[in-house]
Amino acid sequence: MKKLIILLLLVTSAASQVIAQQKAKREVLPADIQIKIAMQAAPTEFREGAKVYGYDSEGKFVILREGTNDYICLAPDYKLPLLYAYAYPKSLEPFMARGRELIAQGKRRERDAIREEEFKAGKLNIPQHPTMLYGYWGSLEKLNQETGEMADAKRRYVLYVPFAKAADLGMASKPTVPGMPWLMDEGSYKAHIMINPADMGHSHGH
Repeated sequence: MKKLIILLLLVTSAASQVIAQQKAKREVLPADIQIKIAMQAAPTEFREGAKVYGYDSEGKFVILREGTNDYICLAPDYKLPLLYAYAYPKSLEPFMARGRELIAQGKRRERDAIREEEFKAGKLNIPQHPTMLYGYWGSLEKLNQETGEMADAKRRYVLYVPFAKAADLGMASKPTVPGMPWLMDEGSYKAHIMINPADMGHSHGH
């Protein structure tokens, strides 16, 4: 019985430590650090003038910095275990903003169907020409707070090509060789070429 009690205490202690670590990771980073991380997602020539969204001290999604060019950067969602930033041209903002809105409403699973319906109804815009989305992510433990760079950072690239067909592009319509580009959602209004690192390690929607 004593051994069982000790084992239970050890398990409880370990669980408490994990919960404490998760809560620590969920703290909102200072605005200047959020901006530095967000900027890392964008091509270098667009970073300084990009508009940056992130989170205030209470966790509310807000504008952290107004921009002077046509790029938008998103700071990492502080509630997620990985620091995942995005960058994209302003022409993609209606599509991206609607996705965030639906997720906030608890409709993550339904968001693609809802956005497609709204697009077909003429209520939602998405560029009808090739448009880039950049992803940049890594861990808090590997973050350089002076630069916003992460030693374990990875990058992914998404090129929207509305209504494209895989056969027309000479491209696979599903993942094959790790790191090799492929066309997702082919033939749809948001068909896009996925270029993930070979060692991505997880899936991530947008």
